[in-house]
Formats: sequence, structure tokens, C-alpha cells
Amino acid sequence: MWWEVVTSGERVRAGLGAAVAAAPGGLASADGLCRACVELLNVDGAAVSVLRDGASVGTFGSSGELSRRLDEFQFTFGEGPCLDAVRHGQPVLAADLMLPGEVRWPVFARAVLATGVRAVFALPVVYSGTWVGALDLFRSAPGALGHDDLVGGLFAARLAALPLLDLMTADVDWEAAGEGGAGLPDLASLERVEVYQATGMIMAQCDMGPSEALVRLRAFAFACDRTASEVAWAVIRRDVAFDGHSRWPGPGPDGVAIS
Repeated sequence: MWWEVVTSGERVRAGLGAAVAAAPGGLASADGLCRACVELLNVDGAAVSVLRDGASVGTFGSSGELSRRLDEFQFTFGEGPCLDAVRHGQPVLAADLMLPGEVRWPVFARAVLATGVRAVFALPVVYSGTWVGALDLFRSAPGALGHDDLVGGLFAARLAALPLLDLMTADVDWEAAGEGGAGLPDLASLERVEVYQATGMIMAQCDMGPSEALVRLRAFAFACDRTASEVAWAVIRRDVAFDGHSRWPGPGPDGVAIS
């Protein structure tokens, strides 16, 4: 009956709101919201992806390591549903990445399918009238989101702006934060500090600018079938270098495979 649908929707909204309220704020609230999405919606994973100037800058909240990795793919490959959701300011829904006609994100889709995920959904997050990110929902089985799950997801995307508000209005020690995120742990998660540190090292190794260095890092990650953050940590540990002295198995920076 219609009142049962309303009651179900109210229960979902109450559960999502409680998950955000129960955490101390910031990243903890975002993580709690993502876990609540898995519990209350018909999805297997969730993550909050933050964008700036049309590019992914970090994962601010996730239901687990796999969801964080799936969001990382969008940063690494420069394509994916969250980028389109923010670009167009509307939900982006992919019920089955294996459909022959699903060709929007060929590289991202291949990586996601390799993890066993078949369906992805991105719901834009708005802050102060601006689309600043997306709530990404993942499911291992193909199929569209049901009406109640979509409504609940849209409500969760609205709630996702609250943890971001905590970060954006915080009294941040930006000088300390620039040193690996020490001034604000949430900032390190959001900004992928390791990527920018590694980019600086690549700039010094190859005598190039920051944009080209970041392209090099992401291209290397793609060639190695790893995420940009994984390559960045390898660069920081000096397990891989872009001046021809790599000890990390996989394709080297010059594209030559290392076995």
C-alpha cells in the first residue's frame, strides 16, 4: 500500500541522517553515510568523490577499501560516472557495464569489471549552489536502481554535503596540512597528498612542469594496472623512479616491461 512505501522511505532517510549525526563530523561522517547506503539501499559499496575544476581530487568517505579503490580509478583514468555527474549536474546511472552499448568510460569500465562490479551510479553533491562532488554507488549484480533506492540515494547525496561543509569551514593550519596533511588528517584523504608529493619528485627527476609530471604518473599507473595513489606511494618510497631506475615489477616509466 502507498503508506508502506512512505514508511519505508522515511525509514531510509532516518537511517541515513542518523549515520551522519552519529559520527563526530568530517571524514568519519562521510564514511558512516557510505556504510549506511550499503545497509539501507540495494548497493554493495559507496564512496563520496570530490571534484575541483572538473577533475577528481579525492575520496572523502567510503564504505570500504574496494569502494575507495573504485573511486580512485576515476582519478587515475580521468573518466567515470562521478565526473559526468558533476559536469552535467544530474545523476549518471549505468545499470550494466557489460552491455554492448555501454561505451561511456571504456578504461574505467574495464578496471571496474575486473573487480566484479557490474553497475555504477553517481549522484551529484551540491555545496553553496555548486556541484562539488558525487555520491558513487556500486553493485556487483547488474540492474537499475529501484525507485526507493534512487530516492534514498539522492537524499544521501544531499547529506554528503554536510561532512564537506565541516572540512571547508574548519580552522585549518594550511602550512602544516601541506606537509603530508599533518595539520588536518581529513585533508590528506581529500587531496591525495601522496600524488602531489610524488608529482614534485617526478618534476625534479625529469625536469618538467607539474601538469606533465602528473600526466606521466597517471599514464604509468594505467600501464601498470594500478591506481595513481599506489604509484605515488611507490615513487615516495623510491621503489620506482622516472629517471630510468625502477625496481618495481611492471612496465617502467619508458613503457618497457620489467619482469
